[in-house]
Amino acid sequence: MQQAAAHVVLDTNVLLSLFVFADSKYAPIRHAVEAGRWLALTDERCLGEFRRVLDYPLFALDAAARQAAFQAWRELSKYPAERPLVPIPLPQCKDRDDQKFLELARDGGAKLLVTSDKALLKLARRQKLAHLFRIVTPDQALTILAS
Repeated sequence: MQQAAAHVVLDTNVLLSLFVFADSKYAPIRHAVEAGRWLALTDERCLGEFRRVLDYPLFALDAAARQAAFQAWRELSKYPAERPLVPIPLPQCKDRDDQKFLELARDGGAKLLVTSDKALLKLARRQKLAHLFRIVTPDQALTILAS
């Protein structure tokens, strides 16, 4: 009997590693999603941020590369089921742009929020969300996958 896929949230910096830079170090994370071991969650707010970031001149991506990265992620990711009527309160992230990832993880029943973001990782150190989900670095996610 196959175990149900763990719900995970990947933040934008992780998506850049997986879909723009094709960072082979983190390829197992993408493979876990592609193979169905992990169910990667997204929503309109998170997709919108990824699309905006893909347009940053810093990355020097042409239109085809931006569209390919966005479409690859969009096809792999899933929207969570209906949001809870009365959501569990969350601590406020110091970076308000990151709050949407916390909300998505909570509302989607995620087990993990994978991030390199310092503000989110600071919340992880405080253990304020441990009863809902774990906030982990991509390296910690690789360790979890290997176990």
